[in-house]
Amino acid sequence: MTERTIAPAPVAEPRTACPSAPQDGTPRWLRTYHRRERPRVRLACFPHAGGAATAFSRLSAALPDDIELLAVQYPGRQDRDGEPCAEDIATLARGAAAALTPYTGLPLFLLGHSLGAIAAFETARLLQERDGVAGLFVSAARPPAQDWQEPDLDALDDNAVVAGLRRLGGVSDVLLRNPRSRREVLRLLRADHNVLRGYHCDPHTTLTVPVTVLLGEEDPKNTLEQVREWGRHTTAGHTVEVHAGGHFALTERTGGIAPLLVRHIHEGLALGPAEPPAGLVRDIYLAGADGRASRPPTDLTTLQDAARTVMTPTAYGYVAGDAGAGATLRANREAFDRWRIVPRMLRGVTHRDLTVSLLGHRLSAPVLLAPVAAQSIVHPGGELAAVRGATDTGVSFVLSSFSSHSMEQVASAAGDQPRWFQLYWPSQPEVAESLVRRAEAGGYSALVLTVDSPHFGYRPADLDHGYLPFLHGAGLANFTTDPAFRAALPPDADAAAVRAHWAAISTNPGLTWDGLAWLRELTALPILLKGILHPDDARLALAHGMDGVIVSNHGGRQIDGTMAALDCLPAVRAAVGPTVPVLMDSGVRTGSDVLKALALGADAVLLGRPYQYGLALGGRSGVRHVLRCLLAEFDLALALTGCTTVADLNENTLAPSGPLPAGG
Repeated sequence: MTERTIAPAPVAEPRTACPSAPQDGTPRWLRTYHRRERPRVRLACFPHAGGAATAFSRLSAALPDDIELLAVQYPGRQDRDGEPCAEDIATLARGAAAALTPYTGLPLFLLGHSLGAIAAFETARLLQERDGVAGLFVSAARPPAQDWQEPDLDALDDNAVVAGLRRLGGVSDVLLRNPRSRREVLRLLRADHNVLRGYHCDPHTTLTVPVTVLLGEEDPKNTLEQVREWGRHTTAGHTVEVHAGGHFALTERTGGIAPLLVRHIHEGLALGPAEPPAGLVRDIYLAGADGRASRPPTDLTTLQDAARTVMTPTAYGYVAGDAGAGATLRANREAFDRWRIVPRMLRGVTHRDLTVSLLGHRLSAPVLLAPVAAQSIVHPGGELAAVRGATDTGVSFVLSSFSSHSMEQVASAAGDQPRWFQLYWPSQPEVAESLVRRAEAGGYSALVLTVDSPHFGYRPADLDHGYLPFLHGAGLANFTTDPAFRAALPPDADAAAVRAHWAAISTNPGLTWDGLAWLRELTALPILLKGILHPDDARLALAHGMDGVIVSNHGGRQIDGTMAALDCLPAVRAAVGPTVPVLMDSGVRTGSDVLKALALGADAVLLGRPYQYGLALGGRSGVRHVLRCLLAEFDLALALTGCTTVADLNENTLAPSGPLPAGG
């Protein structure tokens, strides 16, 4: 937990606000006062008791052009005065969450002031189920499980309520002196206080997103000791910012608060000026030891142990489990350890270019997120959270056929970021064709045909639990949304019938090399075969029209005791020549691993389990954290070996473990 005190800043004069304009499709709940042409982030703001969306018009004007503010309008006030006020927080949260869901394609932060903090907290709980929120700001508010000790305003006369308002501020005397506006203020205030008094929260209720607490140093209602307890309500870390002003500093001292919000948003998403990934290291040091204590570890080899504490035993067993006794997984890691990096000095490396050209696209880094099935068992947001975390860092995503969200949903979440679709070839050709056509229509720029799992491997962790996620409904979204798959089912098919049909047709054990001709004729998309270890199989892939290969042993999940993928990589590269795309996965854990794989012949690597552990620990932000750490370490490794581009890496960058030969 971080606590900072910031110096007061002069209040900036707001730019002229546009008239309150409802967002398309959400005319009741959201208002936008200053639209942004190309926002990178959205900030949804929830007003205080008795307040309205207009409370945030000055803040909207003070934000930079990459942050668009959406102000939540509660029922019963201003242009919604014909509606009854909400009777409970749940009503506010459901309405706001439904209105905000279409805006989660970009990172979305929530900010709640006073009563609005509780409404924002409950809205975040709903949105995080689809990983639709990046972080929560709470202002002038005690934690949700605390007793706010609010008086029953219905038992007080108007003069007593007005006196309390004047002590807190936030409502001008002009309004309080006008009988009509005074009646309206008191009506809304009493209604909202009843909502707050009726709210109860279990003290063990937590979010999976970071929380930033804003506290005015002159706030008469809240103390530092009280607001620190917000840390109990998140598993992703919290920060307390003590700032100048009182209870309503958020709306009255916009010039001082806006930069604070911007800093947290930009730091949290690695926005701001473009810089090398290694800049993460500097950012962490500048944040100091009092940074986010609950942030996932930066040693990515320790993520598995951290994730185990938050995952169910069955989900952890499925993600972390290996075939047999785990010999293949150990071999994957040992293969990386057998190679040592040989740094070179005084090469004048001040800037590095991590980009690579692959299958007609320029990727920002030689890393993609590997296809992993049924990600909703790891985090409710599943593939949507993962692809958004990848997009936040400019990394491309490979979607599994067996995903918990449809390829159309994932494509929408990915936006313009390049994405590939991994195909498990169904035994029904019409379903296979339908999946490929949908991938083409969804903007997926390549197909990854996985060929090393015509049968599930012998995985003791899953067998001991008697658990396969697909038989519990996870990972079937691409099939349940597919017209060809549904056409083979009766109209009244229940969940059990759907699962049985999926199990019968989802893979194709009888597939042979000759069958690839059909797929090659079906689509013009580039196709890579995933699961290749033997150089002869790599040659056969090219002979049958494939565009490239992915050297992989399925992360050690299929056969116990196979060759390590990294050990097979040089032979596969030699077999296909220097121009054919060759990628690899299985055992990649660190930025140094990425460098070693590229030096041994890979054009790029796919990262699997580590981002799943990040997903478990923090959803979208956890995936983003894993990728930022991986790329930062790779960027530094590139610099320290004297390389300025990925193309500079070759076999001379490495040496086998042991003494370096005299000739270098």
